[in-house]
Amino acid sequence: MNIILLSGGSGKRLWPLSNDIRSKQFIRLFKAEDGSYESMIQRMYRMIRAADPEAVVTVATSRAQVSAIHNQLGPDVGISVEPCRRDTFPAIALAAAYLRDVKGLDEGEPVVICPADPYVDADYFEALRGLGEQAARGEANLVLMGIEPTYPSEKYGYILPEDDGAVAAVRTFKEKPDAATAAEYIRQGALWNGGVFACRLGYVLDRARELLQFTDYHTLLANYEHATKISFDYAVVEQEKHIQVMRFAGRWMDLGTWNTLTEAMGERSYGKATMDDTCENVHILNELNVPVIALGLRDVVISASPEGILVSDKERSSHLKPFVDAIQQQVMFAEKSWGSYTVLDVEDRSLTVKVTLQPGHRMHYHSHAHRDETWTVVEGEGTAILDDAEIALHPGVMLRLPAGCRHTVIARTAMTLIEVQLGENIAAEDKQKYSLEQRYGKHR
Repeated sequence: MNIILLSGGSGKRLWPLSNDIRSKQFIRLFKAEDGSYESMIQRMYRMIRAADPEAVVTVATSRAQVSAIHNQLGPDVGISVEPCRRDTFPAIALAAAYLRDVKGLDEGEPVVICPADPYVDADYFEALRGLGEQAARGEANLVLMGIEPTYPSEKYGYILPEDDGAVAAVRTFKEKPDAATAAEYIRQGALWNGGVFACRLGYVLDRARELLQFTDYHTLLANYEHATKISFDYAVVEQEKHIQVMRFAGRWMDLGTWNTLTEAMGERSYGKATMDDTCENVHILNELNVPVIALGLRDVVISASPEGILVSDKERSSHLKPFVDAIQQQVMFAEKSWGSYTVLDVEDRSLTVKVTLQPGHRMHYHSHAHRDETWTVVEGEGTAILDDAEIALHPGVMLRLPAGCRHTVIARTAMTLIEVQLGENIAAEDKQKYSLEQRYGKHR
């Protein structure tokens, strides 16, 4: 299979565990067979590999998510990076061009395109395989997955097929309705449109040639900010005459709110959490290193992270976004390709951060113009590079990095540092990157 996973969006509906950098698909809440916790995108990627070990997976995403994707899926996963957000059609066109011009995929090959974050079982991936095989037959230019509705949802668009066959021609599409209209659509045999479809690679590129003046990947990438903002549904799906839908009756959940996310959790709590026997339909998700206790509550979600604390009735939790929009705060947690950081304290002229590095990884070699830093090694061993000096690191070592000093850490084992930033202007933009390879004349 050739699969494009669409990984976009911000994290405002699942605040405080998600933010503008860590979207919902990166929250590690689902227990894997080995007892560890995995995110939605890790679960999706693992199950794709189980269904087809030879699958070519490309994640279409924004710059802000690249580090988290490498952190969670490894350095070898294919990534098509949007320089800026231009809606789903340009994002899919860019990923298709990446597959042809960078990965060398033939335009006649079928490609399956789907979101990175639904909660599904193994039968979904068999359905993806079938979707790709149906697209390869060439009976239609586009084949959609139509999900059998479990209730009259107002969150999804609907597909009305011509008949009740396993694969059918599409009669028409309906926008997101109210509940009563949705119930009528379902009575007529309508299916949820989950944004999952398959086609030949050349089909997407042909549409890109018509709508985006597409020639090749590198030209599209260079001019991406000028691409027309348009959704794939509007640009392609609703305009296509030769289109089919394939039914899918398995589990498919869009975990876009706290209410739906807690439905899919296998446990009532995550992290340091305690609730008494009188609590009913209560979930606690705690990323802080302090206990959370709930007594006598019903239909409530409690979520705590360095970003903040949410206590909400589950039904009301879907109304969270405008309150998060009103909060002006910096990101307090983020995953990077080399590890992660958590902000511990924020003052007017200082910022204290807990930094973790994975074994064999390193930060960018960089400097700051307007702030000094101090590092204290809490755990692990490695090497610090400060301008021309190399310093062995182990627990207890403290280093001072004045403004302008070029520096990085290379972790030999898993490492934890406490970093204190001091200065009049502590801004994320105050960072100049350099090539460590040029410094040594070889790969480090």
